[in-house]
Amino acid sequence: MTTLPDPPTPSSASVATLSRAAGESLTDQIVRTVAARIDERMLRSGSRMPSIRRFAESHGVSPFTVVAAYDKLVARGYLESRRGAGFFIRERTPLRSAAPVATMPAVETEVAGHSLDVVWLVRNMFRQMPHQQMPGTGVLPSEWLDGDSVANALRAIGRQNASLLLNYGVPQGFVPLRQQLQRKLAELEISAAPEQIVTTAGVTQGLDMVAREFTRPGDTVFVDDPAWFLMFGSFAALGARVVGVPRLADGPDIARLAELAALHKPKLYVINSVLHNPSSTSLSAAKAYQVLRIAAEHDITVVEDDIYCDLHPGSAVQPATRLAALDQLQRVIYLSGFSKTMAANLRVGFIATSPELARRLADRKMLQTLTTSDIGERAVYKILSEGAYRKHAERMRTRLDGLRARTVRQMERVGLQINMAPPAGMFVWADAGCDTNVLAERAMAQGILLAPGSLFSPSQLPSTFMRLNVAAMQDPAIWRFLEKELREKELREKAPGALSKSS
Repeated sequence: MTTLPDPPTPSSASVATLSRAAGESLTDQIVRTVAARIDERMLRSGSRMPSIRRFAESHGVSPFTVVAAYDKLVARGYLESRRGAGFFIRERTPLRSAAPVATMPAVETEVAGHSLDVVWLVRNMFRQMPHQQMPGTGVLPSEWLDGDSVANALRAIGRQNASLLLNYGVPQGFVPLRQQLQRKLAELEISAAPEQIVTTAGVTQGLDMVAREFTRPGDTVFVDDPAWFLMFGSFAALGARVVGVPRLADGPDIARLAELAALHKPKLYVINSVLHNPSSTSLSAAKAYQVLRIAAEHDITVVEDDIYCDLHPGSAVQPATRLAALDQLQRVIYLSGFSKTMAANLRVGFIATSPELARRLADRKMLQTLTTSDIGERAVYKILSEGAYRKHAERMRTRLDGLRARTVRQMERVGLQINMAPPAGMFVWADAGCDTNVLAERAMAQGILLAPGSLFSPSQLPSTFMRLNVAAMQDPAIWRFLEKELREKELREKAPGALSKSS
């Protein structure tokens, strides 16, 4: 047992006693003791923690133990990490609890004249194809994700009391996870008590729950144009009319949004504020205020889909305005999840909204599916609370940054036009100058999956654009295919008979 004196000043953050014989790991002993001293106001907010090396030397532990402890304290909201400056004690504001509230009791997308539709793309995304041959996919390669953390979390859950794994979970979601999500949202300047958070089986279920709550057959739902294709068919199956709002580099076309809102009086507007799918562009602050103004004027509920949240480096590095941060969940319903950055197979997402609506959505979820997977939610909680997820997300962003500029230049060399070069995220919205439905059919014949632009618009009209995933563009066969097809297109435009003569 190592016994150390109490700190001469509160900011030194020494741990009085560490025991290698205890059933608790050294890391957890440090976390527990430092957290208790912060809770008891023995350590002042804003104070700098001892450096990792100094803490390790003074307590006779390895630097790795201190790093793990500090990461856990960051994840739990006790410390903040400042690049190049160290770790500091975070201002501790009490985690508020919402007051109790009373409970309240495609149709497939049609593609006229084309053999490709949303179902075609989704079905092929789930084929057992090598990821390197799927530049149209919407996920990162599995080797980019932290499989070890997921496996470790599941093993740890398996060692718990077996009875915890055999029963239904809580309809609103695993409580410790919702408490952890409260901290995560606070870092985005969104204030939400655990009672305002409802877990879902991914953002897909969250969107469906919200649409069922707000819309009836004949109602109108606004989406960006282009936007995530899967929701078009889902909304249409509910009898809703889906109307696209033109999306520009800094957000929606505000003039067009105002015109369409006055004309259609929509119930919902679903929008990606940060890292829009498929362009990876983000909403400007000016546009965000205008969206909220129009929504208030026409009584529109805004649904903010922030599934790519952790692929954005943060507002300190790049501008990123979230509508929920401006509105504080009054008119905005916030959705996010971890399928893109942690594991798609866990299917853990969440909704953050007002207390009253959260209760209604939890009741609706209970009627639809009883509960979501408690095991998956426990795994996500463990990964988030252990602190390593923050570094994992940073590694993914760094890896994408290393590929993006080089991949965009290669796209332009083979003949693609990039009108909106994204500064972050995994997607590029590229103009091929030809009908990308035809291009996608030819690519699939060679075992390459492309995502044609027609599928990203509620109009489903032919488009020259397509979504490309920079993390799935490393196979030389993809570049050979694109270069050949786009060169032949150019020849056809210059001399209609050139191809037939040369062949």
